[in-house]
Amino acid sequence: MKIRRAFAVLPTCIGLVACGTTGERGTLAELERVEPDTDEVFLDDSLTLAAQSYRRYLEETPQTARTPEAMRRLADLQIEQEYGVIGGGAQLVEMPVPDSAPAQEIAAGGSGNGPVVPEESELEFEQRASQRQTFLTSSTQFDAELPEAEAGVAPAGPSEAIETYRRILETYPDYERNDQVLYQMSRAYDEIGQPDDAMLIMDRLVAQYPFSRYVDEVHFRRGEYFFVRKKYLDAESAYGSIINIGSGSSYYELALYKLGWALYKQEFYEEALHNFIAMLDHRLSIGYDFDEAIDENDEHRVGDTFRVVSLSFSNLGGPEVVDEYFSTNGQRSYADKIYGNLGEFFFGKLRYDDAASVYKSFVRLNPFHKVSPHFSMRVVEIYGEAGFPQLVVESKKEFATSYALDAAYWTYFDVAESEEVVALLKTNLTDLANHYHALYQEEALLDERGDNFREADHWYRQFLSSFPATTESPQINYQLADLLLENEDFGGAAREYERTAYDYESYEKAPAAGYAAIYAYREDLKSASDARQPEVKRATVASSLRFAETFPQHEQAAVVLGAAADDLYDMGDFHAAIDAAQKLIERYPTTDTALLRSAWAVIAHSSIDLAEYADAEHAYMSVLALTPADDDSRPAVVDGLAAAIYKQGEQANLLEDHRAAADHFLRVKTLAPTSDIRTAAEYDAAAALMKLEDWSMASGVLEDFRADHPEHELNTEATKQLAFIYREDGQTERSAAEHERIAAEATDPELSREALLTAAELYDEVDAIADATRVYEQYVTEYPRPLDIALETRARLAEIFKAELEFERYHAELNAIVSADRDAGDDRTDRSRYLASGAALVLAEQTYGQFVEQRLIQPFEDSLAEKQRRMDTAMAAFENLVAYEVAEVTAAATYYIAEIYVDFSAALLESERPAGLSAAEKVDYELVLEEEAFPFEEQAIEVHENNFELLAAGVFNPWVQKSIDKLAVLMPGRYAKTEMSSGFVGAIQAYVYRMPIAPMIGPDGQQLAQRPEAGNDSGPREAVVETGGGEPL
Repeated sequence: MKIRRAFAVLPTCIGLVACGTTGERGTLAELERVEPDTDEVFLDDSLTLAAQSYRRYLEETPQTARTPEAMRRLADLQIEQEYGVIGGGAQLVEMPVPDSAPAQEIAAGGSGNGPVVPEESELEFEQRASQRQTFLTSSTQFDAELPEAEAGVAPAGPSEAIETYRRILETYPDYERNDQVLYQMSRAYDEIGQPDDAMLIMDRLVAQYPFSRYVDEVHFRRGEYFFVRKKYLDAESAYGSIINIGSGSSYYELALYKLGWALYKQEFYEEALHNFIAMLDHRLSIGYDFDEAIDENDEHRVGDTFRVVSLSFSNLGGPEVVDEYFSTNGQRSYADKIYGNLGEFFFGKLRYDDAASVYKSFVRLNPFHKVSPHFSMRVVEIYGEAGFPQLVVESKKEFATSYALDAAYWTYFDVAESEEVVALLKTNLTDLANHYHALYQEEALLDERGDNFREADHWYRQFLSSFPATTESPQINYQLADLLLENEDFGGAAREYERTAYDYESYEKAPAAGYAAIYAYREDLKSASDARQPEVKRATVASSLRFAETFPQHEQAAVVLGAAADDLYDMGDFHAAIDAAQKLIERYPTTDTALLRSAWAVIAHSSIDLAEYADAEHAYMSVLALTPADDDSRPAVVDGLAAAIYKQGEQANLLEDHRAAADHFLRVKTLAPTSDIRTAAEYDAAAALMKLEDWSMASGVLEDFRADHPEHELNTEATKQLAFIYREDGQTERSAAEHERIAAEATDPELSREALLTAAELYDEVDAIADATRVYEQYVTEYPRPLDIALETRARLAEIFKAELEFERYHAELNAIVSADRDAGDDRTDRSRYLASGAALVLAEQTYGQFVEQRLIQPFEDSLAEKQRRMDTAMAAFENLVAYEVAEVTAAATYYIAEIYVDFSAALLESERPAGLSAAEKVDYELVLEEEAFPFEEQAIEVHENNFELLAAGVFNPWVQKSIDKLAVLMPGRYAKTEMSSGFVGAIQAYVYRMPIAPMIGPDGQQLAQRPEAGNDSGPREAVVETGGGEPL
C-alpha cells in the first residue's frame, strides 16, 4: 500500500512542478500581485517522498542525460524542505510601510492620490524606502518524467544542496540548466547567511550566462547587495544592467526605483529624478491609474516615489526647479501628483510661500487641468494657515476669476460633473463679496470706499450670474441690493430688491425685499432728472403693484396700493389707476378712511379723464360721503361731481339725445348747487331744449338763469338765446325787444350794431312799423359804417317812408344815400354805388317828371325857356348817373335822355299855337315846328340806338327793352320788323350780360336776401327804389 501511495503522489508532484516551470515568466506587475497558490505548495510528506525518490534514483541508476536534472531537483527539494521555498523564480516581498498620518486633502474633494504629510522623518523614510528587497522562491520545476521515489529516504540540508549544485557544475559543465543551478546555488548561500559566497556565484552567473532567464533577478540581487553595503556606484551598475534589458524584465520597475535611490544617495538628484520619473512613466505605460488605488503595495511604492521626487526637487532648489525640469524633459500627465506632493512637502516644512508657489506654478502651466481648481484652493488654505489675510483674498479672487462659470476652464469640463469645484467657487464668491462689503462699511476706510464698493458689487454679481437659483442666491441678492442702497444707487438697489423678492422661491425675506424695492424707487424719484422721471415713476408703480399682488397680507400693502393708484393717475394711466384703487377698496374695506377716500378720488378723477362720467359721479358721491362737511377740500369735490354730471349731459348731446342732456344739465343745480359749473350747466340745458325746439321750457330756463345770476357773464348770451327762442316761438316782437336789450347791454360795438339792426328787422318783419322806423333811424345814426349796411338800412327807410307816403322823408333818405356814397372815399363799394345809383336815378326821375310837366304854352318864349331849363337840369341829372358805372342805371339814364329828346320834340309839335295866325301862317308855323322838332326826334333815335347797341355787348335789361320798343315806334320800318319781334328779343336774352349784385348783409353778418340779377324784377325787396315810370331798377 505504501508503494502505491508513493506512486500515487509522485505524478501529482511532477505535474504540479511542471505547471510551475513551463509557463511564461510573469511581468513585474504580475509578480507584485501574485497571491498564494495552494496548488503549488507541496505537503511535507510529498516533499520527503519526492526527495527520497530522486535520491534513490541517483543511487541506483547509472549516469544518464537525466542525472544532472535529478541532482538539481533533489538539491532544490532539500532547500525547500529547509526554508519552505523552491528555486526556479523568486518573488519579491516588499517591507511594509510604517503607519503614517492620514492624507491631508489639497482641497475639498481632492484626488485619491493626494499628497501625504508623513510622520516619519526624512532619514527614516530613506531607510525604509530604499531598504533591501526580500525574496521568496517558488517550488522546484520539473520538465521531464523521472522514476518514482521510494519511501523512507531521509532529507538532506542546504549544505548538501550546495554541494550537489557544485558537483553538477563540475561534473556537467555543459548542462543546459547550469544558469539555473548557479541561480539556486546563490540563493542557497543567501539562505544560510553567506551573502559574499552568494555574490561570487551571482557574478559567475552574469558573466557566463548573460542571457539567462535569471540574469535580471541576479542583477537586482547584486544591486541590492551593493546598495546595502553603500556601494552605490556598483549598485548603480547592477540596476542599470536590468534597465538595459528593458521593460520586459519583471525587475525593470524596481531597478528604476532602486537606481533612482542609488543616485539620490550619491546626491545626483537630477539623475535620480530621471529614474524616478522613468519608473512613473513605466507605471503609466502599463495602465496604472494614479487616481485609483489598486493594490496597497503599489500605492506605497508610488507614494514613496512621489516623496523622494519631492526631496530631490527640494535638494535641487525651490519651486522653480519643477517647472524647469518638466520644461526641459517634457510634461507628464501625473505632474499634478508631483506638484501636489512637493507643495505639501514645503508646507510641512513651514515653507508657506514655496508651497503656494508650487501650486500656483502648476495652475499657471496647466490652467485647464482637472486638479487646478483644487490646487488654487490649496493656495488659499496655505495662506490662511500662514496668517497672510491679504494673500488669502488675492488668492480667492484668482480662484473666483479662473473658475467662474463663464471662464475658459469650463470649455473643458462639465459643470454638472464638477460639484466640488462649483462648491468652492460659491464659497470664494461669497467670501469675497462679504469681505469687501464689510470693508465698504468701515468708517475708517472712507478713502477706499469706492474701490471696496466696486469689488463687493463685482463679486455679488459674479455669484448671482454663476448661481442664479441656488439656496444661497436670494440672500446674496439681498446683500447686493443693500450694498447698492448704501451707495445711494437707488435705481440699481430697487431692481435687485425686486429680483430678490420675486425671482426666487420660498425666500423668507421676500416681502421685506419687495417693500425695500419700492422705498428705493421712491428715493430714486427724488433725485431723478426730468428726463428720467417718467421711467422711474413707471418702475415705482410696477413694483408697487407687484408687491400688492404678491404680498397682499403685508401691513403696508394697502398704503403701497394707494400710492400706486395716485402715481398711475399722475402718469395718465387712468385704467390702471382705477384698477389699483378698486382693488384697495375691495381688499381693504376697513383700512384708514383717508386712504379709502383717496382711492375713491382716484377713481373719480380717472373716470372723468376716461369719459366714464357715470362712474365718476358715483365715485365723487363716495368721496363726499367720506368727507366732513367742514373739510376744505369739499368744494373741489362738489365741483368734480358737477363736472361728472355735466359731462354726461355733453355725451348725451353728442348722441343727439338732447332731452337726456337737458335733464343731466339741470341735475347739476339739484346735486351740486354750489358748484361753479352750475351756471354753465343751466345755460347748456336751455341750449339742449332749444335743439328740441321746446321753446317754452327753454325760455323758462333762461329766464330763471338771468334772474338767478344777474351779474353772470353769460347773461348777454342768455338774452341772445331768448331773442332767438322768442323769434322761433313766433314771439317776434319779444325777440326784437331782446335784441334791443342786447344792443343796449353789449360792450362790443359790433355786437351792439348787429343786435340793433336785427331788432329793427324783426319789428319790420311783423309790421311794427313805428318800432322798426325808430330802430332803423337809431341804427343809421349810430352806425354809418359799414357803409353798405347803412345804405341798405336807409334804402329800407326810404321804402317805408314811400309806403307811408312821407315823400319828404323818402327823398331825404334818397339824398342821404347819394351823399353817403359820394362822401365815402375809400369805403365806397360796388354795392354802395349801386344803391346810390338807384337813389340818384329816382331823384333824377323827379327832374324828368318836372321837365315833362312843363308844356310849351303862350307866351311861347317864356315856357320854352323854362322847358329848356328843366331839360338842362334833367339832362345833367341823367348824365351824372353814367359815372356810377352801373349797367342798368346807365341804360335807364340813356333811355331817359332819349325820352327827353322825344318829349321835347313832341312838346314842340304839341305846343300852344300863337293866336291870330292865318291859315298859311299856320302851315308855315307847323312846318317850322316840324323842322325844329325833327332833329330832336333824330337825336332821340340815336340815343335809343345806344341802348340797342348794348345787346352786342351782351347787356340786356328792361331799359334796353324800352329803348327797343321806342325805336320800333320811332322807326317802324327798321325796328318794327319780324326779326325784332318778341321772339327775337326772347332768343337774345340767352346772351344777356347779367351784372352781379352785391348781397345784402344783415346785422348779424348773415345774408338777408339776394338781390335778383339785372333784369329780374321779382321779389318784394327787389326794388329798393322805384322810378317815376314804375320800372324797377
